[in-house]
Order: sequence, then structure tokens, then C-alpha cells
Amino acid sequence: MKVGTDGVLLGAWAPLHNGNRILDVGTGSGLIALMLAQRFPTSTILGIDIDTSAVSQARENVAASPFANRVAIEGISLQELEAEPASFDAIVCNPPFFEESLLSPDAGRTVARHTTNLPFVELIQHSARLLKPDGCFCVILPTTSFDSFHLQCFALELSLAVRCDIQTSPGKAPKRTMACFQKAEKITRRDELLVLTEGGQRSAAYSALTREFYIK
Repeated sequence: MKVGTDGVLLGAWAPLHNGNRILDVGTGSGLIALMLAQRFPTSTILGIDIDTSAVSQARENVAASPFANRVAIEGISLQELEAEPASFDAIVCNPPFFEESLLSPDAGRTVARHTTNLPFVELIQHSARLLKPDGCFCVILPTTSFDSFHLQCFALELSLAVRCDIQTSPGKAPKRTMACFQKAEKITRRDELLVLTEGGQRSAAYSALTREFYIK
């Protein structure tokens, strides 16, 4: 699982602040970590992943980028990450989300796509532990999974600050939802974003959000 629309959306949208220490959980090819390094030039980013080939590729991508001095990649799970509580100003994750569908015969795709190794409850628990009191936790999820995820965050005192529903094309129900959770109580803002127009072209809103990351 390399470059996909979900990762591009989250990397371009995540409402973080410059100067943060950021954790990218399940970094894959390093896409989101590198996008955040480009957006926030004084931030440092740690990307973690349990897939050895993904870690190798992410390290190659970081080394070939202008951000190698601010992005580190480690081959470790979130559950095993040795970091003090409240270590990060922001945590981002494009998590695996297939909970009940058949597992892929490709072990790498299973790790990337299924919650087998990172159930939502463990992602939320560890993120709540590692997040600073004024930090933010940003994810992209299937819209059908959002309510359950939101409730689990609420149980661990993570409040929804911003929600953005993603429509792939006009007239269709949202398939993805991006969300930012915070420990501090916030008034929730709800947005919508259309990815493609009727003609299959990138929408004006999507183009504006991601223009700094596409070559054409």
C-alpha cells in the first residue's frame, strides 16, 4: 500500500501546527510523514510501521527527500513504542480498517488493510497516552466506522474537534471521514469535501487542498 487518495487527503488536511513533534502511525511508504514535513518546516516527524519492506522503502524515500534531517522511520508497532506519556504534539494515522472481510493471501496487504495487528481500541488507547494535553489526533476512516471510533475516543476523553466527510463524486454518500480529536473540550466543526466532479476531474476544493503535493 503505497500512495493512495486516503493518505494524500490526510497528509494535506490534518489541522496541525508548526513546530510540533509528530507521530505517523503505520507510515507505509512514508507518504504522510513527508507531506507533513513539507507543510510544517520546523516540525520533526517519527514514522513507525511493523512491515519491514515498508520501513525500508520509507527510509529510502526520506533519504531522497529534502526533509531527511527532520523525519525518522522506525520498524516498531505503536504498542511497542517506548516513549514517555504525552510525548507528541500530534499523532496521525491512516489506519487499517477491514475488521470482518476476508484476509488477503498477501501478508503485507493484510497488515496494511486489516485491523488484525492494530485494533481501533488499541490505536486510540495508545494515542491518548502519547498525546500532549493540547495535542491533536488525526485519522481517516470509512464513514461507516466513524461513529464507533468516535465513541471509543469519547470514552478515553478525546473530544472531536473537526470532522470532514469525503465524497468521491457528486450525489454519492461520503465513503471516508477525516477527523481531528483533542483532549481539550472543543466546539466541533463539520466540513465536506468533494474529490471528483461529474466529469471525473479533481474538484476545485480537492485541487486547492492538495496542489502543493501533485506534480501536475
